Amino acid sequence: MSKTSKTDWKRLGEMKDQDIDTSEIPELGKDFFKHAELHIPAKQSVTIRLDADVLEWFKSQGTGYQTRINQLLRQYMQAHRN
Repeated sequence: MSKTSKTDWKRLGEMKDQDIDTSEIPELGKDFFKHAELHIPAKQSVTIRLDADVLEWFKSQGTGYQTRINQLLRQYMQAHRN
């Protein structure tokens, strides 16, 4: 991985399985994986004009800034669909 993880792996590694709350996570059986399909949206390269400070802020968050911008635009799109 090129990004440094902010996860506290030491603490998680020391946790016991019974200490992890999985009550809101349904079990996925063989049937789920037999019918599962991976859908990756097609990417399209575009030119977009952003305010310099907005672009600089995203870049300052590290690599993957274009992916983060795309994720925010996707969330906005999904929130505003009819």
